Amino acid sequence: MTIPPLEDPFYYLHNFNRVLDWLEPRYADLFNDEERKFLADFRGLGQNSQALLVRMIMRKGPLYRASKLNYAEIGSTLAAAEPLLALGWLDDQQPLSLEQLFDVLLKPEIVTCFRPLLEQPRASKPELLAALLPHCTEVQPWRQWCPAIDDQLYALKVRALCDRLRLLFFGNLYQDWTEFVLADLGLLRYESVEFSSESRALRSREDLEIYLALHACGEQFEAGVDADSILDQVTAAHSDNPWLERRRGRLLFQLGQHCERSARWETALAIYQDCMHPEARLRTVRVLERSEQYEAAMALASVVEAAPRNAAESQQLMRILPRLRRKLGLAAEAKSDPVPISRIDLRLPRPPEGWSVEQAVLTHLNEARGPVHYVENTLLNSLFGLLCWPAIFAPVPGAFFHPFQSGPADLHHGEFYERRAELFAACLAQLEDGTYKATIRERYQGKWGLQSPFVFWDNLSEALLDEALLCLPAEHLRHCFERLLGDIQANRAGMPDLIQFWPEHKSYRMIEVKGPGDRLQDNQLRWIEFCSRHAMPVTVCYVQWTEPGPDP
Repeated sequence: MTIPPLEDPFYYLHNFNRVLDWLEPRYADLFNDEERKFLADFRGLGQNSQALLVRMIMRKGPLYRASKLNYAEIGSTLAAAEPLLALGWLDDQQPLSLEQLFDVLLKPEIVTCFRPLLEQPRASKPELLAALLPHCTEVQPWRQWCPAIDDQLYALKVRALCDRLRLLFFGNLYQDWTEFVLADLGLLRYESVEFSSESRALRSREDLEIYLALHACGEQFEAGVDADSILDQVTAAHSDNPWLERRRGRLLFQLGQHCERSARWETALAIYQDCMHPEARLRTVRVLERSEQYEAAMALASVVEAAPRNAAESQQLMRILPRLRRKLGLAAEAKSDPVPISRIDLRLPRPPEGWSVEQAVLTHLNEARGPVHYVENTLLNSLFGLLCWPAIFAPVPGAFFHPFQSGPADLHHGEFYERRAELFAACLAQLEDGTYKATIRERYQGKWGLQSPFVFWDNLSEALLDEALLCLPAEHLRHCFERLLGDIQANRAGMPDLIQFWPEHKSYRMIEVKGPGDRLQDNQLRWIEFCSRHAMPVTVCYVQWTEPGPDP
Protein backbone atom coordinates (compact mmCIF):
# COMPACT_ATOMS: atom_id res chain seq x y z
CA MET A 1 0.00 0.00 0.00
CA THR A 2 1.32 3.46 -0.94
CA ILE A 3 1.78 5.82 2.02
CA PRO A 4 0.44 9.37 1.44
CA PRO A 5 3.47 11.69 1.05
CA LEU A 6 3.11 13.64 4.30
CA GLU A 7 2.24 10.56 6.37
CA ASP A 8 5.66 9.10 5.60
CA PRO A 9 7.97 10.44 8.34
CA PHE A 10 10.80 10.66 5.81
CA TYR A 11 8.75 12.62 3.24
CA TYR A 12 11.32 15.44 3.17
CA LEU A 13 14.15 12.98 2.45
CA HIS A 14 12.18 11.45 -0.40
CA ASN A 15 11.63 14.94 -1.82
CA PHE A 16 15.35 15.69 -1.60
CA ASN A 17 16.10 12.43 -3.37
CA ARG A 18 13.58 13.38 -6.05
CA VAL A 19 15.64 16.50 -6.71
CA LEU A 20 18.87 14.50 -6.96
CA ASP A 21 17.21 11.95 -9.25
CA TRP A 22 15.94 14.80 -11.43
CA LEU A 23 19.29 16.59 -11.59
CA GLU A 24 21.68 13.71 -12.28
CA PRO A 25 20.51 12.84 -15.82
CA ARG A 26 19.90 16.49 -16.79
CA TYR A 27 22.87 18.34 -15.30
CA ALA A 28 25.64 15.75 -14.97
CA ASP A 29 27.78 17.69 -17.44
CA LEU A 30 27.55 20.82 -15.24
CA PHE A 31 28.57 19.22 -11.95
CA ASN A 32 32.05 19.87 -10.60
CA ASP A 33 34.10 17.30 -8.67
CA GLU A 34 32.79 18.51 -5.29
CA GLU A 35 29.16 18.08 -6.38
CA ARG A 36 29.77 14.65 -7.94
CA LYS A 37 31.44 13.48 -4.73
CA PHE A 38 28.59 14.86 -2.64
CA LEU A 39 26.01 12.95 -4.67
CA ALA A 40 27.97 9.71 -4.44
CA ASP A 41 28.68 10.08 -0.71
CA PHE A 42 25.09 11.04 0.07
CA ARG A 43 23.81 7.90 -1.66
CA GLY A 44 26.15 5.85 0.54
CA LEU A 45 24.91 7.26 3.85
CA GLY A 46 22.47 5.51 6.15
CA GLN A 47 18.90 6.79 6.09
CA ASN A 48 19.11 8.54 9.47
CA SER A 49 22.22 10.48 8.52
CA GLN A 50 20.69 11.45 5.18
CA ALA A 51 17.55 12.59 6.96
CA LEU A 52 19.44 14.66 9.54
CA LEU A 53 21.40 16.44 6.84
CA VAL A 54 18.25 17.25 4.86
CA ARG A 55 16.49 18.49 8.01
CA MET A 56 19.38 20.87 8.61
CA ILE A 57 19.46 22.01 4.98
CA MET A 58 15.77 22.88 5.21
CA ARG A 59 16.20 24.87 8.43
CA LYS A 60 17.81 28.23 8.93
CA GLY A 61 21.45 28.02 9.86
CA PRO A 62 24.35 27.96 9.70
CA LEU A 63 24.65 26.85 13.35
CA TYR A 64 22.54 24.08 14.91
CA ARG A 65 22.44 22.82 18.47
CA ALA A 66 22.06 19.05 18.74
CA SER A 67 19.44 19.51 21.47
CA LYS A 68 17.25 21.39 18.96
CA LEU A 69 17.49 18.64 16.34
CA ASN A 70 14.96 16.25 17.82
CA TYR A 71 13.21 14.09 15.22
CA ALA A 72 11.44 10.87 16.21
CA GLU A 73 12.08 9.18 12.87
CA ILE A 74 15.84 9.87 13.08
CA GLY A 75 16.43 8.84 16.66
CA SER A 76 19.82 9.77 18.14
CA THR A 77 21.02 13.04 16.62
CA LEU A 78 24.58 12.42 17.80
CA ALA A 79 24.71 9.01 16.12
CA ALA A 80 23.23 10.32 12.86
CA ALA A 81 25.70 13.22 12.87
CA GLU A 82 28.84 11.07 13.16
CA PRO A 83 29.08 10.13 9.44
CA LEU A 84 28.35 13.75 8.47
CA LEU A 85 31.21 14.94 10.70
CA ALA A 86 33.51 12.34 9.14
CA LEU A 87 32.67 13.63 5.64
CA GLY A 88 33.30 17.22 6.70
CA TRP A 89 29.71 18.23 5.96
CA LEU A 90 29.23 19.15 9.62
CA ASP A 91 31.84 20.78 11.86
CA ASP A 92 31.63 20.65 15.66
CA GLN A 93 34.85 22.65 16.07
CA GLN A 94 33.73 25.77 14.20
CA PRO A 95 35.38 28.88 15.76
CA LEU A 96 32.72 31.29 17.01
CA SER A 97 32.76 34.97 17.82
CA LEU A 98 30.81 36.19 20.81
CA GLU A 99 28.08 37.55 18.51
CA GLN A 100 27.69 34.13 16.86
CA LEU A 101 27.58 32.46 20.25
CA PHE A 102 24.80 34.78 21.43
CA ASP A 103 22.72 33.73 18.40
CA VAL A 104 22.51 30.15 19.74
CA LEU A 105 22.44 30.71 23.51
CA LEU A 106 19.39 31.44 25.62
CA LYS A 107 19.66 34.29 28.10
CA PRO A 108 19.82 31.99 31.21
CA GLU A 109 22.67 30.09 29.53
CA ILE A 110 24.52 33.35 28.87
CA VAL A 111 24.23 34.27 32.53
CA THR A 112 25.46 30.80 33.56
CA CYS A 113 28.47 30.89 31.22
CA PHE A 114 29.54 34.49 31.88
CA ARG A 115 28.30 35.23 35.40
CA PRO A 116 31.74 36.33 36.72
CA LEU A 117 31.93 39.01 34.02
CA LEU A 118 28.38 40.33 34.36
CA GLU A 119 27.64 43.28 36.60
CA GLN A 120 23.94 43.32 35.66
CA PRO A 121 22.83 39.75 34.87
CA ARG A 122 19.20 40.85 34.58
CA ALA A 123 19.95 43.13 31.64
CA SER A 124 18.54 42.34 28.19
CA LYS A 125 20.37 40.06 25.82
CA PRO A 126 21.65 42.93 23.62
CA GLU A 127 22.82 44.77 26.74
CA LEU A 128 24.64 41.65 27.96
CA LEU A 129 26.36 41.34 24.58
CA ALA A 130 27.47 44.98 24.68
CA ALA A 131 28.83 44.51 28.22
CA LEU A 132 30.78 41.36 27.33
CA LEU A 133 32.26 42.39 23.96
CA PRO A 134 35.22 44.32 25.44
CA HIS A 135 36.18 41.28 27.55
CA CYS A 136 35.54 38.44 25.06
CA THR A 137 37.30 39.21 21.81
CA GLU A 138 38.53 35.70 21.14
CA VAL A 139 37.13 33.37 18.45
CA GLN A 140 36.92 29.75 19.66
CA PRO A 141 34.82 26.56 19.37
CA TRP A 142 31.58 25.99 21.26
CA ARG A 143 33.11 23.62 23.79
CA GLN A 144 35.67 26.22 24.87
CA TRP A 145 33.02 28.88 25.21
CA CYS A 146 30.49 26.71 27.05
CA PRO A 147 32.18 23.76 28.83
CA ALA A 148 29.33 23.55 31.37
CA ILE A 149 26.55 23.10 28.80
CA ASP A 150 25.88 19.48 27.86
CA ASP A 151 25.19 19.98 24.19
CA GLN A 152 26.84 19.90 20.76
CA LEU A 153 26.91 22.66 18.20
CA TYR A 154 27.18 21.86 14.51
CA ALA A 155 28.07 24.16 11.64
CA LEU A 156 26.64 23.10 8.27
CA LYS A 157 29.43 23.22 5.68
CA VAL A 158 27.52 22.15 2.56
CA ARG A 159 24.90 24.92 2.49
CA ALA A 160 26.42 26.62 -0.57
CA LEU A 161 26.70 23.30 -2.41
CA CYS A 162 23.07 22.42 -1.68
CA ASP A 163 21.98 25.90 -2.75
CA ARG A 164 23.68 25.27 -6.10
CA LEU A 165 21.72 22.04 -6.46
CA ARG A 166 18.53 23.90 -5.57
CA LEU A 167 19.39 26.57 -8.14
CA LEU A 168 19.92 23.96 -10.86
CA PHE A 169 16.57 22.36 -10.06
CA PHE A 170 14.39 25.48 -9.77
CA GLY A 171 16.39 27.84 -11.97
CA ASN A 172 16.24 30.41 -9.16
CA LEU A 173 17.04 30.82 -5.47
CA TYR A 174 13.70 32.17 -4.28
CA GLN A 175 11.93 28.81 -4.50
CA ASP A 176 12.90 26.27 -1.88
CA TRP A 177 12.10 22.84 -0.49
CA THR A 178 8.71 23.94 0.85
CA GLU A 179 7.41 23.78 -2.72
CA PHE A 180 7.23 19.99 -2.37
CA VAL A 181 5.28 20.18 0.89
CA LEU A 182 2.80 22.72 -0.50
CA ALA A 183 2.32 20.53 -3.56
CA ASP A 184 1.87 17.40 -1.44
CA LEU A 185 -0.76 19.23 0.64
CA GLY A 186 -2.55 20.29 -2.52
CA LEU A 187 -2.09 23.98 -1.66
CA LEU A 188 -0.10 24.59 -4.84
CA ARG A 189 -0.86 22.59 -7.96
CA TYR A 190 0.97 22.93 -11.25
CA GLU A 191 0.25 22.11 -14.85
CA SER A 192 2.07 19.04 -16.12
CA VAL A 193 4.34 19.99 -18.99
CA GLU A 194 6.55 17.67 -21.00
CA PHE A 195 10.23 18.42 -20.49
CA SER A 196 12.73 18.06 -23.28
CA SER A 197 16.44 17.34 -22.90
CA GLU A 198 17.07 21.00 -23.81
CA SER A 199 14.84 22.22 -20.98
CA ARG A 200 17.45 23.72 -18.69
CA ALA A 201 17.54 27.18 -17.18
CA LEU A 202 21.32 27.07 -16.78
CA ARG A 203 23.04 25.60 -19.80
CA SER A 204 26.65 25.62 -18.69
CA ARG A 205 28.85 25.84 -15.61
CA GLU A 206 29.55 29.43 -16.60
CA ASP A 207 25.80 30.17 -16.46
CA LEU A 208 25.69 28.76 -12.94
CA GLU A 209 28.63 30.85 -11.77
CA ILE A 210 27.23 34.02 -13.37
CA TYR A 211 23.85 33.51 -11.70
CA LEU A 212 25.49 33.06 -8.30
CA ALA A 213 27.68 36.12 -8.83
CA LEU A 214 24.69 38.27 -9.80
CA HIS A 215 22.69 36.93 -6.86
CA ALA A 216 25.52 37.77 -4.45
CA CYS A 217 25.83 41.28 -5.90
CA GLY A 218 22.08 41.80 -5.60
CA GLU A 219 22.11 40.74 -1.96
CA GLN A 220 25.02 43.09 -1.23
CA PHE A 221 23.22 45.98 -2.91
CA GLU A 222 20.02 45.32 -0.94
CA ALA A 223 22.13 45.23 2.24
CA GLY A 224 23.33 48.77 1.54
CA VAL A 225 26.69 48.15 -0.12
CA ASP A 226 27.58 51.07 -2.40
CA ALA A 227 26.96 50.56 -6.10
CA ASP A 228 30.60 51.27 -7.00
CA SER A 229 31.86 48.27 -5.07
CA ILE A 230 29.80 45.79 -7.09
CA LEU A 231 29.45 47.57 -10.43
CA ASP A 232 32.54 46.03 -12.00
CA GLN A 233 31.38 42.52 -11.07
CA VAL A 234 27.92 43.08 -12.55
CA THR A 235 29.34 44.71 -15.67
CA ALA A 236 31.69 41.77 -16.23
CA ALA A 237 28.97 39.14 -15.79
CA HIS A 238 28.00 39.01 -19.46
CA SER A 239 26.29 35.87 -20.71
CA ASP A 240 25.01 34.54 -24.03
CA ASN A 241 22.05 33.18 -22.07
CA PRO A 242 19.22 35.72 -22.70
CA TRP A 243 17.52 34.80 -19.44
CA LEU A 244 20.68 35.61 -17.45
CA GLU A 245 21.24 38.81 -19.41
CA ARG A 246 17.80 39.99 -18.36
CA ARG A 247 18.70 39.34 -14.73
CA ARG A 248 21.92 41.29 -15.20
CA GLY A 249 19.96 44.06 -16.91
CA ARG A 250 17.55 44.38 -13.99
CA LEU A 251 20.40 44.66 -11.50
CA LEU A 252 22.29 47.16 -13.68
CA PHE A 253 19.12 49.22 -13.96
CA GLN A 254 18.84 49.34 -10.15
CA LEU A 255 22.48 50.43 -9.89
CA GLY A 256 21.87 53.09 -12.55
CA GLN A 257 18.89 54.46 -10.65
CA HIS A 258 20.99 54.55 -7.47
CA CYS A 259 23.70 56.57 -9.22
CA GLU A 260 21.09 58.81 -10.83
CA ARG A 261 19.56 59.64 -7.44
CA SER A 262 22.98 60.75 -6.20
CA ALA A 263 23.59 62.84 -9.35
CA ARG A 264 26.50 60.68 -10.55
CA TRP A 265 25.57 61.28 -14.16
CA GLU A 266 28.58 59.77 -15.94
CA THR A 267 28.35 56.51 -14.01
CA ALA A 268 24.58 56.34 -14.52
CA LEU A 269 24.99 56.89 -18.28
CA ALA A 270 27.65 54.20 -18.55
CA ILE A 271 25.40 51.75 -16.69
CA TYR A 272 22.28 52.46 -18.75
CA GLN A 273 24.19 52.15 -22.02
CA ASP A 274 25.30 48.64 -21.00
CA CYS A 275 21.83 47.65 -19.85
CA MET A 276 19.14 45.80 -21.78
CA HIS A 277 16.38 46.76 -19.32
CA PRO A 278 13.33 48.04 -21.28
CA GLU A 279 13.38 51.38 -19.44
CA ALA A 280 17.11 52.01 -19.89
CA ARG A 281 16.82 54.11 -23.07
CA LEU A 282 14.38 56.53 -21.51
CA ARG A 283 16.45 56.82 -18.35
CA THR A 284 19.46 57.61 -20.55
CA VAL A 285 17.51 60.48 -22.12
CA ARG A 286 16.53 61.69 -18.66
CA VAL A 287 20.12 61.60 -17.34
CA LEU A 288 21.39 63.47 -20.40
CA GLU A 289 18.72 66.09 -19.79
CA ARG A 290 19.47 66.41 -16.08
CA SER A 291 23.20 66.71 -16.77
CA GLU A 292 22.40 69.50 -19.28
CA GLN A 293 23.51 67.52 -22.34
CA TYR A 294 20.40 68.67 -24.19
CA GLU A 295 21.51 68.00 -27.77
CA ALA A 296 22.54 64.44 -26.96
CA ALA A 297 19.28 63.96 -25.07
CA MET A 298 17.25 65.21 -28.05
CA ALA A 299 19.19 62.99 -30.47
CA LEU A 300 18.41 59.87 -28.47
CA ALA A 301 14.83 61.01 -27.82
CA SER A 302 14.32 61.32 -31.58
CA VAL A 303 15.51 57.73 -32.04
CA VAL A 304 13.10 56.56 -29.36
CA GLU A 305 10.25 58.61 -30.86
CA ALA A 306 10.79 57.03 -34.27
CA ALA A 307 10.66 53.48 -32.91
CA PRO A 308 9.30 53.28 -29.35
CA ARG A 309 9.60 49.85 -27.76
CA ASN A 310 6.16 50.01 -26.22
CA ALA A 311 3.32 52.35 -25.34
CA ALA A 312 4.82 53.12 -21.93
CA GLU A 313 8.06 54.37 -23.47
CA SER A 314 6.14 56.50 -25.96
CA GLN A 315 3.89 57.94 -23.26
CA GLN A 316 6.78 58.96 -21.00
CA LEU A 317 8.75 60.40 -23.92
CA MET A 318 5.86 62.75 -24.72
CA ARG A 319 6.46 64.38 -21.34
CA ILE A 320 10.19 64.81 -21.93
CA LEU A 321 10.18 66.14 -25.51
CA PRO A 322 8.44 69.49 -24.80
CA ARG A 323 11.00 70.26 -22.07
CA LEU A 324 13.91 69.42 -24.37
CA ARG A 325 12.50 71.59 -27.15
CA ARG A 326 12.19 74.55 -24.78
CA LYS A 327 15.72 74.11 -23.49
CA LEU A 328 17.09 73.93 -27.05
CA GLY A 329 15.05 76.92 -28.20
CA LEU A 330 13.03 74.84 -30.64
CA ALA A 331 9.44 75.54 -31.57
CA ALA A 332 6.85 73.55 -29.71
CA GLU A 333 5.10 70.87 -31.71
CA ALA A 334 1.35 70.91 -31.98
CA LYS A 335 -0.23 68.58 -29.47
CA SER A 336 -2.63 65.94 -30.68
CA ASP A 337 -6.06 66.05 -29.14
CA PRO A 338 -6.29 63.65 -26.20
CA VAL A 339 -8.75 60.80 -26.40
CA PRO A 340 -11.91 61.94 -24.60
CA ILE A 341 -12.45 60.09 -21.33
CA SER A 342 -15.92 59.57 -19.91
CA ARG A 343 -16.29 60.44 -16.24
CA ILE A 344 -18.72 60.13 -13.34
CA ASP A 345 -18.60 62.46 -10.33
CA LEU A 346 -20.03 61.10 -7.10
CA ARG A 347 -20.50 62.57 -3.65
CA LEU A 348 -20.89 59.70 -1.22
CA PRO A 349 -21.12 59.31 2.55
CA ARG A 350 -17.77 58.39 4.00
CA PRO A 351 -17.71 54.56 4.19
CA PRO A 352 -17.12 52.54 7.37
CA GLU A 353 -13.55 52.20 8.57
CA GLY A 354 -11.69 49.55 6.60
CA TRP A 355 -13.68 50.08 3.41
CA SER A 356 -11.88 51.14 0.26
CA VAL A 357 -13.19 53.81 -2.08
CA GLU A 358 -13.75 51.04 -4.65
CA GLN A 359 -16.03 49.19 -2.23
CA ALA A 360 -18.00 52.37 -1.60
CA VAL A 361 -18.55 52.96 -5.32
CA LEU A 362 -19.39 49.30 -5.93
CA THR A 363 -22.05 49.40 -3.21
CA HIS A 364 -23.50 52.63 -4.58
CA LEU A 365 -23.70 51.51 -8.21
CA ASN A 366 -24.61 47.88 -7.68
CA GLU A 367 -28.16 46.94 -8.63
CA ALA A 368 -30.10 43.72 -9.18
CA ARG A 369 -30.19 44.12 -12.94
CA GLY A 370 -26.72 45.62 -13.14
CA PRO A 371 -24.35 43.80 -10.76
CA VAL A 372 -20.96 45.42 -10.16
CA HIS A 373 -17.80 43.40 -9.48
CA TYR A 374 -14.39 44.47 -8.19
CA VAL A 375 -12.07 42.87 -10.76
CA GLU A 376 -9.18 45.27 -11.45
CA ASN A 377 -6.61 43.17 -13.39
CA THR A 378 -8.09 39.78 -12.59
CA LEU A 379 -11.00 39.24 -14.99
CA LEU A 380 -9.52 40.00 -18.41
CA ASN A 381 -6.24 38.31 -17.49
CA SER A 382 -8.13 35.22 -16.33
CA LEU A 383 -10.25 34.99 -19.49
CA PHE A 384 -7.10 35.32 -21.57
CA GLY A 385 -5.28 32.73 -19.49
CA LEU A 386 -8.10 30.20 -19.82
CA LEU A 387 -8.62 30.64 -23.56
CA CYS A 388 -4.89 30.60 -24.36
CA TRP A 389 -3.89 27.91 -21.85
CA PRO A 390 -2.38 25.52 -24.47
CA ALA A 391 -0.18 28.27 -25.90
CA ILE A 392 0.98 29.54 -22.50
CA PHE A 393 1.88 26.04 -21.30
CA ALA A 394 3.27 24.75 -24.59
CA PRO A 395 6.47 22.68 -24.08
CA VAL A 396 8.66 25.17 -25.92
CA PRO A 397 12.35 24.33 -25.38
CA GLY A 398 13.76 26.24 -22.42
CA ALA A 399 10.38 27.48 -21.17
CA PHE A 400 9.76 24.78 -18.57
CA PHE A 401 12.54 22.97 -16.74
CA HIS A 402 11.08 21.76 -13.42
CA PRO A 403 7.65 20.63 -12.21
CA PHE A 404 6.96 23.63 -9.94
CA GLN A 405 6.60 26.40 -12.51
CA SER A 406 3.50 28.57 -12.52
CA GLY A 407 4.31 29.75 -16.03
CA PRO A 408 6.94 29.69 -18.76
CA ALA A 409 10.36 31.10 -17.97
CA ASP A 410 10.29 33.25 -21.12
CA LEU A 411 6.96 34.92 -20.30
CA HIS A 412 8.44 38.42 -20.35
CA HIS A 413 10.89 37.77 -23.18
CA GLY A 414 10.49 39.71 -26.39
CA GLU A 415 10.17 36.41 -28.27
CA PHE A 416 7.48 34.90 -26.04
CA TYR A 417 4.66 35.56 -28.49
CA GLU A 418 6.67 34.92 -31.64
CA ARG A 419 7.72 31.45 -30.47
CA ARG A 420 4.05 30.52 -30.00
CA ALA A 421 2.38 32.67 -32.66
CA GLU A 422 0.56 29.78 -34.36
CA LEU A 423 -0.69 28.42 -31.04
CA PHE A 424 -2.01 31.81 -29.95
CA ALA A 425 -3.61 32.33 -33.36
CA ALA A 426 -5.48 29.04 -32.96
CA CYS A 427 -6.70 30.06 -29.51
CA LEU A 428 -7.82 33.53 -30.59
CA ALA A 429 -9.54 32.12 -33.69
CA GLN A 430 -12.19 30.72 -31.35
CA LEU A 431 -13.32 34.30 -30.74
CA GLU A 432 -14.36 34.38 -34.41
CA ASP A 433 -16.29 31.10 -34.57
CA GLY A 434 -17.93 31.40 -31.13
CA THR A 435 -16.37 28.30 -29.59
CA TYR A 436 -14.39 30.39 -27.08
CA LYS A 437 -17.20 30.36 -24.50
CA ALA A 438 -17.34 26.57 -24.29
CA THR A 439 -13.54 26.37 -24.25
CA ILE A 440 -13.20 28.88 -21.40
CA ARG A 441 -15.89 27.12 -19.36
CA GLU A 442 -14.29 23.72 -19.98
CA ARG A 443 -10.87 24.96 -18.87
CA TYR A 444 -12.38 26.70 -15.87
CA GLN A 445 -13.63 23.31 -14.73
CA GLY A 446 -10.72 21.16 -15.90
CA LYS A 447 -7.82 23.39 -14.84
CA TRP A 448 -9.34 24.73 -11.61
CA GLY A 449 -6.67 25.67 -9.07
CA LEU A 450 -3.62 25.02 -11.23
CA GLN A 451 -1.00 27.76 -10.95
CA SER A 452 -1.06 30.20 -13.85
CA PRO A 453 0.54 33.59 -14.47
CA PHE A 454 -2.84 34.90 -15.68
CA VAL A 455 -5.72 33.10 -13.97
CA PHE A 456 -6.87 34.44 -10.59
CA TRP A 457 -8.94 31.53 -9.35
CA ASP A 458 -9.95 33.13 -6.06
CA ASN A 459 -11.42 36.13 -7.88
CA LEU A 460 -13.18 34.22 -10.67
CA SER A 461 -16.47 32.75 -9.50
CA GLU A 462 -18.64 30.74 -11.86
CA ALA A 463 -21.32 33.45 -11.69
CA LEU A 464 -18.80 36.17 -12.67
CA LEU A 465 -17.51 33.98 -15.49
CA ASP A 466 -21.05 33.45 -16.84
CA GLU A 467 -21.85 37.16 -16.72
CA ALA A 468 -18.57 38.05 -18.44
CA LEU A 469 -19.07 35.56 -21.26
CA LEU A 470 -22.63 36.78 -21.77
CA CYS A 471 -21.89 40.51 -21.72
CA LEU A 472 -18.36 40.97 -23.10
CA PRO A 473 -18.35 40.95 -26.93
CA ALA A 474 -15.83 38.63 -28.58
CA GLU A 475 -14.45 41.59 -30.53
CA HIS A 476 -13.63 43.45 -27.31
CA LEU A 477 -11.97 40.37 -25.85
CA ARG A 478 -9.81 40.05 -28.95
CA HIS A 479 -8.70 43.68 -28.67
CA CYS A 480 -7.72 43.15 -25.01
CA PHE A 481 -5.98 39.83 -25.60
CA GLU A 482 -3.96 41.18 -28.51
CA ARG A 483 -2.91 44.14 -26.38
CA LEU A 484 -1.77 41.73 -23.64
CA LEU A 485 0.32 39.79 -26.13
CA GLY A 486 1.89 43.01 -27.39
CA ASP A 487 3.57 43.65 -24.02
CA ILE A 488 2.62 41.19 -21.30
CA GLN A 489 4.72 42.70 -18.54
CA ALA A 490 3.38 46.23 -19.01
CA ASN A 491 -0.21 45.47 -20.01
CA ARG A 492 -1.20 42.91 -17.38
CA ALA A 493 -1.76 45.83 -15.00
CA GLY A 494 -3.65 49.11 -15.14
CA MET A 495 -7.09 47.70 -16.01
CA PRO A 496 -10.16 49.44 -14.51
CA ASP A 497 -11.14 48.59 -10.95
CA LEU A 498 -14.80 47.69 -11.43
CA ILE A 499 -16.98 46.15 -14.10
CA GLN A 500 -20.76 46.43 -14.28
CA PHE A 501 -22.83 43.96 -16.30
CA TRP A 502 -26.39 44.27 -17.59
CA PRO A 503 -27.20 40.68 -18.53
CA GLU A 504 -30.63 41.53 -19.95
CA HIS A 505 -29.01 43.76 -22.54
CA LYS A 506 -25.76 41.79 -22.86
CA SER A 507 -23.80 44.98 -22.16
CA TYR A 508 -21.24 46.25 -19.68
CA ARG A 509 -19.04 49.13 -18.62
CA MET A 510 -15.65 49.28 -16.91
CA ILE A 511 -15.11 51.81 -14.14
CA GLU A 512 -11.80 53.18 -12.84
CA VAL A 513 -12.31 54.62 -9.34
CA LYS A 514 -10.40 57.61 -8.00
CA GLY A 515 -10.82 58.87 -4.46
CA PRO A 516 -10.25 62.44 -3.26
CA GLY A 517 -6.87 63.72 -4.44
CA ASP A 518 -6.11 60.57 -6.42
CA ARG A 519 -5.16 60.70 -10.11
CA LEU A 520 -4.80 58.29 -12.99
CA GLN A 521 -1.51 56.43 -13.25
CA ASP A 522 0.28 56.02 -16.56
CA ASN A 523 -0.68 52.37 -17.12
CA GLN A 524 -4.31 53.18 -16.24
CA LEU A 525 -4.34 56.05 -18.73
CA ARG A 526 -3.00 53.76 -21.43
CA TRP A 527 -5.75 51.17 -20.80
CA ILE A 528 -8.49 53.81 -20.70
CA GLU A 529 -7.29 55.41 -23.93
CA PHE A 530 -7.00 51.98 -25.54
CA CYS A 531 -10.58 51.10 -24.56
CA SER A 532 -11.86 54.46 -25.80
CA ARG A 533 -10.17 54.01 -29.18
CA HIS A 534 -11.88 50.64 -29.60
CA ALA A 535 -15.30 51.84 -28.44
CA MET A 536 -15.13 49.70 -25.31
CA PRO A 537 -17.26 51.35 -22.58
CA VAL A 538 -15.03 52.71 -19.86
CA THR A 539 -15.45 55.59 -17.44
CA VAL A 540 -13.53 57.18 -14.59
CA CYS A 541 -15.46 57.69 -11.37
CA TYR A 542 -14.19 60.57 -9.20
CA VAL A 543 -15.40 60.42 -5.61
CA GLN A 544 -15.73 63.11 -2.96
CA TRP A 545 -17.05 62.46 0.55
CA THR A 546 -20.08 64.37 1.78
CA GLU A 547 -18.59 64.89 5.23
CA PRO A 548 -15.02 65.56 6.38
CA GLY A 549 -12.78 62.82 7.68
CA PRO A 550 -11.65 62.46 11.30
CA ASP A 551 -9.16 64.94 12.71
CA PRO A 552 -5.53 63.86 12.17
